[in-house]
Amino acid sequence: MESSSSGSCFQGTVYHWVVLFAVWLCGSQHVLSQKTTLEPKDKFLLSDPPIGLFDPIEISPSVLPHNPNPVEPLSPMYPNYTSYDPVLTGKCHVNFSALSYIIDKTASDCSIPLAPLVADVICCPQVNSLMNIFQAAYGTGNATLVLNQASANACFSDIMSILASKGANTNIPELCTLRPSNLIDASCPVKDISSFEKIVNVSKLIDACSSVDPLKECCRPVCQPAIAEAAIHISSGGANMFGSSSIPGTGNVAGIDIVGDCKGVVHSWLSMKLSSEEANSAFRVLSGCKVNKVCPLEFDEPASVVKACGKASSSTPSCCAALHSYIGTRQKQIFVTNLQAINCATMFGSMLQKAGVVDDIYGLCDIDLKDFSLQGCLLRSLPTDIEFDNTTGISFTCDLSDNIAAPWPSSSVQSLSLCAPEMSLPALPVSPKSGSSGTSRTGIGVLLPLVFLTMTISI
Repeated sequence: MESSSSGSCFQGTVYHWVVLFAVWLCGSQHVLSQKTTLEPKDKFLLSDPPIGLFDPIEISPSVLPHNPNPVEPLSPMYPNYTSYDPVLTGKCHVNFSALSYIIDKTASDCSIPLAPLVADVICCPQVNSLMNIFQAAYGTGNATLVLNQASANACFSDIMSILASKGANTNIPELCTLRPSNLIDASCPVKDISSFEKIVNVSKLIDACSSVDPLKECCRPVCQPAIAEAAIHISSGGANMFGSSSIPGTGNVAGIDIVGDCKGVVHSWLSMKLSSEEANSAFRVLSGCKVNKVCPLEFDEPASVVKACGKASSSTPSCCAALHSYIGTRQKQIFVTNLQAINCATMFGSMLQKAGVVDDIYGLCDIDLKDFSLQGCLLRSLPTDIEFDNTTGISFTCDLSDNIAAPWPSSSVQSLSLCAPEMSLPALPVSPKSGSSGTSRTGIGVLLPLVFLTMTISI
């Protein structure tokens, strides 16, 4: 009996220590995962979209904290970098402190892990705005609207160094196709403030662009034509510069976009006359008008979909499997806006139609607009920024009107206009509680979204 009792006691003691060791091991893993340090070169692999609409976007498990209770949502994550004092060239004579607001916003919008995923709709539009505003800050003390080559090289290097020191991705020049020449606008014949204000109707330009309406500018533009008119006026001297008396209205000479460079000069002048906040808001809206007109996703030949869906009505399961698989690979590329998703759905649908797919397979296979954006999160078509605070961590706003069916292109519509007054989205899903969505159709010309969610990004 004593032997049996001692054996039981010994076994109980061993079991007790095994349990304590397991608890200690789990706790150690938790602490270690919290201390994970991310380097700029690290690759971020995103998981499949979460099932719940309100679940946080999930990133590769290697960078997530250990969650002992998988039923509970993960806690928000925070930027894992330490700001530092950048090494500057000493050759760029600009008061960078006066630009701290716009620089901080740009660094946030182009943060290390997210920049490649939001480059098209958030990071690059914000960087371009910064470049315009910086160009004006440099020229204010020199009565000029552009930089010379030597100053452009030094200042461009300093800008990128400062952004990197604040946690921005170091590949911004490649992501956004930027170079020092963006600060020069070399081919525009007007480069100083005095000449500009003698040629351009500056009061008209200020009136048009001092307050850009984000809901109207893209479909009923006011600021854009004013900028184009001013650019054409100051580019007229470009004909004499290149020894030609008849330059086409496009302003292109031997591959040089004179009017395009002159638009950069107009942006610089506007940035001098508006506050940083006003100028940034205007430039972001104008960029939004441009990016929302196209689909940024890359679609390779959808041979597998065409093969499975040539007779969709008779083989729906195999067709839908092929379609979901193909779109799933596109979805993992980047985040897109709700309007870009419409363009992508229309473009891909047209590709399928040309390849012989006749039936509306979007409807057959329940393809929604959100299926074209990373993690099923559609960004707003209005300018959006990456936000950070101590409570929610890193977050941005997703459009929750995302159960809208993807539009299958009509054979009678040759081109899609997102501003046509008769064009509208399908009815929003009906709430089971209210029995009504509040509005049955949302006009595309009014920029789509009714409901938004600030989604916490776990990094």
